[in-house]
Amino acid sequence: MWDKRFDLSILNMSKRIELSTKQPLRGVRVLVGRAKHQAGALATQLRSLGATALEIPFIEIRRPKSFKPLDAALTNLDSYDWLILTSVNGVDAMWERLDKLGLAITNRGGHEFTRSAKGARKIAATAAEGRLRVAAIGPATKKAIEHRRLKVDVVPEEYIAESVVRALKDKVKGGRILLVRAKVARDVIPRELRKAGAHVDVIEAYETVVPRSSRARLRAVLKNPRRRPHIITFTSSSTARNFVALFGGSETKPKKRTPHPGNKRDSSFEGIRLASIGPVTSSTLRELGLPVDIEASEFTIPGLVKAVRTLTRDSQRRNSR
Repeated sequence: MWDKRFDLSILNMSKRIELSTKQPLRGVRVLVGRAKHQAGALATQLRSLGATALEIPFIEIRRPKSFKPLDAALTNLDSYDWLILTSVNGVDAMWERLDKLGLAITNRGGHEFTRSAKGARKIAATAAEGRLRVAAIGPATKKAIEHRRLKVDVVPEEYIAESVVRALKDKVKGGRILLVRAKVARDVIPRELRKAGAHVDVIEAYETVVPRSSRARLRAVLKNPRRRPHIITFTSSSTARNFVALFGGSETKPKKRTPHPGNKRDSSFEGIRLASIGPVTSSTLRELGLPVDIEASEFTIPGLVKAVRTLTRDSQRRNSR
């Protein structure tokens, strides 16, 4: 005789299996510490997989104290052979200034573009000679540049400074390079490209600071068992340093000896795992005394999401034994 209860049981089990396949992060709380205007991309991808994404920025993007160095470099952009951009924030800041100055920029294979009013002055030599080449440190930066209709000539195999150097060091001897970046950043690119015979101008386009308003929110989340994250994601060295500053209460550079998930004396971190976007961020976390439970194999937001899935799956397997 047909048993309706048995049939419904099978149906419910099938739905649970389907749900676990489509939403492998269901029930997992992930803390996203990206800047407020950038957190959405990572949070959206995590939520699409069933995770509860908690957005508390560890970093805030601010304008530099003065735009004079950047404006001077952009006004004379036709004197450079290479433009290197290492982040979407740098792209946004640079085009904001181009717009403010009434300048348009183009390169070989690109198209003249500006958001300024009609009659914006084009950087003549750059357009006429097709001289300027552009390097982007990763796919997100490349996409942001190409959105402005500028051709990107080089994207390194790995999205870190060392890979940028490897991609360019045989191409830049005797050339002039403009590196547009944050106020505080690693000096690998300018140091190594100068060794390769290039003249490198490093220009600050923005700076990153610790968002004070996040301190109370972070502490509250860590103390609340119902909201405490299972995983915390780190997308840059700045997010790692600022996280420690927020947690430790220091508004300056944090000390290396810091409470962390592996420290039994600090119950606030019990059960929390850390996910890093790449080797540079991982190195910073370790320098700060923080463990790295997983590192993305592709140093991008989708790569980080994949790492979170892997970390969750491995944890579930261990718990089921």
